[in-house]
Amino acid sequence: MAVGIALLGSTGSIGKSALAVVERHPERFRLVVLAAHRNGGELLVQSARHRPALAVLADPEMRLQAAPPPGVELRIGREALLDAARHPGADVVINAVVGAAGLEASLAALGAGKRLALANKESLVAGGPLVLQALRRGKGELVPIDSEHSAILQCLASRRRAVPDAGEVRRLILTASGGPFRERDRGALLDVTPAEALRHPTWDMGAKVTVDSATLANKALEVIEAHFLFGVPYDRLEVVIHPQSVVHSLVEFVDGSVLAQLGFPTMELPILYALSYPDRIPDGRARFDPVAASPLTFEPLDAQRFPAFRLGLQAARAGGTAPAAFNAANEVAVAGFLAENLPFPRIAEVIEGALAAHRPAPADSLEAVLEADRCARAVARQMVERT
Repeated sequence: MAVGIALLGSTGSIGKSALAVVERHPERFRLVVLAAHRNGGELLVQSARHRPALAVLADPEMRLQAAPPPGVELRIGREALLDAARHPGADVVINAVVGAAGLEASLAALGAGKRLALANKESLVAGGPLVLQALRRGKGELVPIDSEHSAILQCLASRRRAVPDAGEVRRLILTASGGPFRERDRGALLDVTPAEALRHPTWDMGAKVTVDSATLANKALEVIEAHFLFGVPYDRLEVVIHPQSVVHSLVEFVDGSVLAQLGFPTMELPILYALSYPDRIPDGRARFDPVAASPLTFEPLDAQRFPAFRLGLQAARAGGTAPAAFNAANEVAVAGFLAENLPFPRIAEVIEGALAAHRPAPADSLEAVLEADRCARAVARQMVERT
């Protein structure tokens, strides 16, 4: 029987890639739920094509301009999104919701014992302890979709356990493209426009994630994710610049052996692996050509050049609700930049100000995490408005 899929964030970049994967394997996967934030027009088109049992618009202010197709139930609002994550017909929940709004959906899916194919990095960043607690209680599965974490999982998969033994792995090494401004003088970043920041050299992603790649805030988020996904302390997590985005991550073992996962930049491969894990299924995509991929180069990451990355690591090491505050402030700052209300270098300054105002607390409840998120957003908005 085909695996039932609930796709949260179906109209975004990851969502569309997931739809392409599902369409290539109709005998293996069937869409049970489609959920979008506010793009009702696209959701209608997707619902007509895939005929899910349930279609959800998460934004309570939104309404569809036309009725959903026959047989498709439409629901609107936050509770509808959480019910979508718990849908009884879904075996796998792909969480591709953008931002901290995805945390509650992750908790709902894991609490219901689902396999959570996680593309919403903010779930683990803001609420890592809560996500792991829900995973244990619900006895579901947590499989990453981010290319870097999928790569680590694939390097460890031959051992049939995703969490490495403490004495077995020396380092996890994540790669970063360096974004579009890797070689630009820091003094020339003041006049960077959103259009320039959105021209990523190797990946096709949504606006927020693309800007995060330009500041390397996304790599700080991914380091925090890796810490929770694989149980590896921060002093054994490293990042290197790899402009070609072909080597997605490396695992160094204590005997000196290093395994890496390679592939051309596409999110469809880690999506397919998350759906079929631990198995692999034929997909018919273009074969990897190592000659065409060459040369592959690596550079050290200059944390002073990328202050958002440095601030993210500081929040990670502080722990508790600090990562939630970092993530919230970053979301506000990126939105301000995209709206042309904030110069590019000020993104990191807003994050730093919000972290300085943050009152540390244990991330031991959803309420604590959401309060940290709310306070950091308030400080960040004030700073953006004063710019």
